Amino acid sequence: MPYTAAMQQGRPGVTSLLVRHALFAGIDAATVDQFAQAGQLQDYSKGDTLFLQDDDAEWFYIIVSGWVKLFRETMDGHEAVIDILTSGQSFGETAILEDGRHSCGATAVEKVQLLRLPAPMLKRSISENNRMALAMLHTLSQHRRRQTREIESLTLQNASQRIGCFLLRLCTIDMAEPIELKLPYDKSLIAARLGMKSETFSRALNKLRDETDIKVEGSLVTIPRLEVMSSFSCSACSNEFPCDDIS
Repeated sequence: MPYTAAMQQGRPGVTSLLVRHALFAGIDAATVDQFAQAGQLQDYSKGDTLFLQDDDAEWFYIIVSGWVKLFRETMDGHEAVIDILTSGQSFGETAILEDGRHSCGATAVEKVQLLRLPAPMLKRSISENNRMALAMLHTLSQHRRRQTREIESLTLQNASQRIGCFLLRLCTIDMAEPIELKLPYDKSLIAARLGMKSETFSRALNKLRDETDIKVEGSLVTIPRLEVMSSFSCSACSNEFPCDDIS
C-alpha cells in the first residue's frame, strides 16, 4: 500500500509543484490553493498498480519523482505500452472527458512519488474557470503533440534511430563529451516503449553501436559525440536535436 506523506508540512512544496505545471500556470492563487490543500503526496514501489483500464477516475496525478508506465491490455492478454512518464508530467486528467473512466492502466516503473489530486475538483474548476478550461486545452494539445511525434517516429525511423532518439532525449546540448548515461529503466521496457520486441531491440542497439561508436555496459551508455548520434538518429525526423516538442 502507498504511504501518504505528512500533508501539513508539504503544502508549500505542493503549491510550488502545481504552479510549475502547465495545467495550473496562470491560474489564480485561490484555485491553486484549493488544489494544494486537496492534493496528497504518495510514495509507490516498483510494480505497484495505480489504476487499471476502465477504472473510475477519482484522481489525476503529477509525478514528483520516478517513472510511471501507461499501458493497455489487448484482447489476447498482451500488454501494449502507451507511454513512460517522469518528473513534472501528469496523467489521468483526460479521464474527466472520457466518461470518467481511465482509458489505460498505470504502474510504477520504479520507486515513484506522486501528487494525486481529485478529478471531480478539476472537472468543476474547468466548468467554472475559463483560464482552467484553456489550460486543460493546452494540456490536451501537449498530449496530442506527443502522440503525433510517436506516430512519426514509428513511421519514419528505423529501430536503431528510435533507440538513438530515446537516448538523445536523456541528454542536454550542454553536456560534456563523452556523455555517460544510466538507462532509467529496464531494456525490455525500453523496447516495448519503442514498439519493438526484445530481440529486435538487441539487434538495433548493435547497429547503433556500429553507426555512432556508443558503448553499452549493462545499464550504462557512453555517447562519444552528440553530433554523430543526432546526425544518425534525427535524419528521418522533422525535429533536430534538441527537440522542442517535449511536454
